[in-house]
Amino acid sequence: MNLQEQLKNLQPTKEFFIGIDSDGCAFDTMEIKQKECFCPNFIKYYGLQKISRYARETWEFVNLYSKTRGVNRFLAVLETFRLLAQRPEVHARGMELPDMTAILGWTKIETRLGNPALTAYAGNVHNRDIDLALAWSLQVNKDIEDMVHGMPPFPGVRESLDKLNGFADALVVSQTPLEALEREWKENGIDTQVRRICGQEYGTKTEHLALAAKGKYPDDKILMIGDAPGDYKAAKANGVHFFPINPGHEEASWDRLLNEGLDRFFAGAFAGAYEQELLKTFDGYLPEKPAWPVL
Repeated sequence: MNLQEQLKNLQPTKEFFIGIDSDGCAFDTMEIKQKECFCPNFIKYYGLQKISRYARETWEFVNLYSKTRGVNRFLAVLETFRLLAQRPEVHARGMELPDMTAILGWTKIETRLGNPALTAYAGNVHNRDIDLALAWSLQVNKDIEDMVHGMPPFPGVRESLDKLNGFADALVVSQTPLEALEREWKENGIDTQVRRICGQEYGTKTEHLALAAKGKYPDDKILMIGDAPGDYKAAKANGVHFFPINPGHEEASWDRLLNEGLDRFFAGAFAGAYEQELLKTFDGYLPEKPAWPVL
């Protein structure tokens, strides 16, 4: 039985269902992972040394400081190169950016955009660009395992898990590799407070919610908690509720969830003006377009 079939076979044990993102939402791990593990290897593996300043700025915009925050790593590579191709500074330095056709093609036919799927694909197609993307991604994972540890969840996460577990089945809904997720949740002793931990190997976040919850719980009894627009899009695609953990204001967001949001959700008083006010505030935190000039 594959991972998606396991999700599909999950049956409700509680009245409600809550999906929770991990990086940047439950854990303050996005900055260290993106700035110390992802980006340095992105510059190294793709030979971007002579535009490293702009590569770093663009990578961080895509992955941390814009509406694509939290996007899958391979889609982040594609979006970063798309934006770099529009930057006059890159052209002024005579930088020839790599061809992303092979990676783009893979992302069009695969939803489980992780190392296992890419490893299998690389073994079939024997493509240099696919091999490079896989080598980069594997090194990122090694660096994360070596560097990212001792990171506790945000204040309010443990208390919220304790509270929601009385009423809801909880699931980690993430695009982080499963190995890292399991390590981080187990290290902090909260892995037992969710029914399952789902990473990129299970598919997209939209698929996680659809397979684990859609049709098993009433839509108004399903909630997604996340810090990125992609989390909201996954909730919206499934027609379920969303509670935002606002970037840069995570502790206040978890406090509001613990002391207000969960009570409203369980009482059936979440939809409408309350949820819309949350979404409006959340939408204002991250820009859609970069501030730098483009060609």
